[in-house]
Amino acid sequence: MGGLPAGRVEPAEHDNAEWEWRVDALMTLLTGVKGGKKLMTVDELRKNIEALGPDAYDRMSYYERWVSSITQTMIQRGVVTTEELGRKMEQIEKRGRE
Repeated sequence: MGGLPAGRVEPAEHDNAEWEWRVDALMTLLTGVKGGKKLMTVDELRKNIEALGPDAYDRMSYYERWVSSITQTMIQRGVVTTEELGRKMEQIEKRGRE
């Protein structure tokens, strides 16, 4: 977590999973990097990642934290409601069981 000693960072090449590339692309679109409408800022991403409790932060991967932060930002900005998100998640779960 920010400000805590974590030791030396060891840079390493690795391949991202497909869903991680999609999260990265989503951030590019939402922040307006490619000229689109700016729906969030990198500062909002950081703020909502830092708002995660220590247990959630430690349990989540890098891109899982991004997904959580993006979701919270979109709710905070009124782009999506928790009800809309819940309905969509139910639809996806049903698809997986069929």
